[in-house]
Amino acid sequence: MESQRSLLFIALMVVTYLLFSQWQLENTQAVEKPSLSQVTGQSNDAEFVPESSDSSALLVKTANYSSKLVTVTTNTLIVKINTQGGDIVDVRLRKFDTEQGNGIPFTILQNGNQKYVAQSGLTGANGVDRVIKGRPVYNSSQSSYELTTDELTVDLNFQDEQGLTVTKRFSFKANSYSVNVDYVIDNNTANSISVQMYGQLKQSTLTDTSSGMLPTYRGAAFSTNEDRYEKYDFDDISEGDLNKTTPGGWVAMLEHYFVSAWVPDATENNQLYTSYTNNQEAVVGFKAPAISIDVGKQGITSAIFYVGPKDQEVLEKIAPNLDLTIDYGFLWMISQPLFWLLLKIQSFVSNWGVAIIVITLIVKGGMYPLTKSQYTSMARMRELAPKMAKLKERFGDDKQKMSQATMEMYRKEKVNPAGGCLPLILQMPIFLALYWVFLESVELRHAPFIFWIQDLSAMDPYFVLPVLMGISMYVMQKLQPMTVQDPMQQKIMQYMPVAFSIFMAWFPSGLVLYWFISNLISITQMKIIFSGIENKKLAEAK
Repeated sequence: MESQRSLLFIALMVVTYLLFSQWQLENTQAVEKPSLSQVTGQSNDAEFVPESSDSSALLVKTANYSSKLVTVTTNTLIVKINTQGGDIVDVRLRKFDTEQGNGIPFTILQNGNQKYVAQSGLTGANGVDRVIKGRPVYNSSQSSYELTTDELTVDLNFQDEQGLTVTKRFSFKANSYSVNVDYVIDNNTANSISVQMYGQLKQSTLTDTSSGMLPTYRGAAFSTNEDRYEKYDFDDISEGDLNKTTPGGWVAMLEHYFVSAWVPDATENNQLYTSYTNNQEAVVGFKAPAISIDVGKQGITSAIFYVGPKDQEVLEKIAPNLDLTIDYGFLWMISQPLFWLLLKIQSFVSNWGVAIIVITLIVKGGMYPLTKSQYTSMARMRELAPKMAKLKERFGDDKQKMSQATMEMYRKEKVNPAGGCLPLILQMPIFLALYWVFLESVELRHAPFIFWIQDLSAMDPYFVLPVLMGISMYVMQKLQPMTVQDPMQQKIMQYMPVAFSIFMAWFPSGLVLYWFISNLISITQMKIIFSGIENKKLAEAK
């Protein structure tokens, strides 16, 4: 019975944790807060351009030619750039299907009703995105570009009446989700100028991408030299503006397996900021330091834009701590080595389902000393069941005397009543760490296993694994006979496998596979340990 209590306790802790995580997500709905004009002095209906400290600049006339979309295609991305402002307004990931096998590239950025775009520009005293009403409209020599070699450069050009020339340059590479965004500014005006690059991500807060019982974060995040990785969800943005200055740093928008991020120059002090619009759009961005360009001179300011999967190895090379957007929660220090081990295993077995089985064997094997301690303690508690029954007959409803007598019995018999529960508690962080590894690893998205399991990130379509998991829990119960005849506890234990089968039916099949294999290993270990204890008792009796 001690095992069932412990198992129920640990299960309730896990379920409570998952439900609490989901509650947190469900309570991050956007709330309309102070208008953008109150915090920036601009209309909420206009595109947000970060304010400069110099308020003397005046708006000039709108550009006299129309904007258009420029399409850039690489082997990883399909990108649409609006020539008004040079914003990236649509991105599709060619190597990731919207639904498994449908051949439709996954859309991460879009400019429809559920807006999610990447904007950048030049503000500051003479920044064209600040002094031109409606933002500048760039000129492109082509309406579409396609990467056919290792690299592709797309230039958008703008020139004002005073002789200021701006080239907004996008550099793409094969097999990459990073885009270098450079501003090349030629000052052919009569005076020195000062400009300041900004990059920001704007997203509607009304999109619902929740996954039922599975809590996956959607919102902003940032990194500074003081905060390696900090979430700043839509509620945070709506309630107050972020304003931090840091060497390097980055800002990002996260959603389950994918991330978009602006990474400014790591050698500069950059300002990170957020804002919130009346039409419930959240903005997170950066402003680079202002650069001064003398008459007849050229200046360059740059940043990296990443848009794609949460690839840990790739992200950690782009910027410090960017790999933490693969959000393993507070157990990241356990999850990261487990993920590394999972990758190594998969590189040998070439099947993510098999890799899950192997890592389960390794984890359960590594925890065998704890498991042995747990089951040994359970066996000792079962041996004391007759004595416990006599104590109950003797003291009846006198709970104080019953408790004292029980503790005295434990002391004499040298039994630790927490011995069966403590190992489970110690194992819980590893289970939760693996849970987040399976949930956050884009490698498992649409990854097939065998037969009917063709997507380990999706629920089992025929509920076979949840049923098998429930059966394995029932077998574990039968191997652990109850020592207390409490009808309520018996009912709870009786229905727990059914409840867990239903609960796990909506979890990714990779997670259910892990739990099922873990149960099978536990059953094997229980048989070995209990058999060893019985053989030892028989040997001692002889």
